[in-house]
Amino acid sequence: MNYLIVGLGNIGPEYADTRHNIGFMILNEFAKQEGAKFYNMRLAYYTEVSHKARKLFLIKPTTFMNLSGKALNHWMKDLKIPIENVLVLVDDIALPFGTLRLKPKGSAAGHNGLKHIEATLGHNNYARLRFGVGDNFPKGRQVDYVLDAFDKNELPELPALIDRSIEMIKSYATIGAELTMTWYNK
Repeated sequence: MNYLIVGLGNIGPEYADTRHNIGFMILNEFAKQEGAKFYNMRLAYYTEVSHKARKLFLIKPTTFMNLSGKALNHWMKDLKIPIENVLVLVDDIALPFGTLRLKPKGSAAGHNGLKHIEATLGHNNYARLRFGVGDNFPKGRQVDYVLDAFDKNELPELPALIDRSIEMIKSYATIGAELTMTWYNK
């Protein structure tokens, strides 16, 4: 079984450790733990890891957030991955910091990366792992907030949350969305 794991983010050092790039951060750590290296390929940084006889193709789109659907669509077709084996990792301001939620489908909730994926696919029936980044920003300052780095009090918690996200990705690829939700969505 093959799976496509898409970490959303923006390329460039100025975005590296921002809230909006948590998808990239999770995949970077996953690849590091597995001794895998990303390669700059068509529309994305690409690598693959194996877990329990499953192949996980990890991509970090190089299209910038607002065009994430292009990379997802290309790699889904190229690797012949059915939509039910696609998982998108995304930051979510509707969830408190540290909350991790796997969902089998759902709305884009104003997230530009998800909006573009939905527009490209023509539906929103794809799984996503929502990483809560909180909504500690004044009205109208959402963009500045997600493009900002995590706070000093959040940073110490990040490694454990990223590890838990990786566990959830492995679980998704092993036992599927429903059981993973039962185990991890608390």
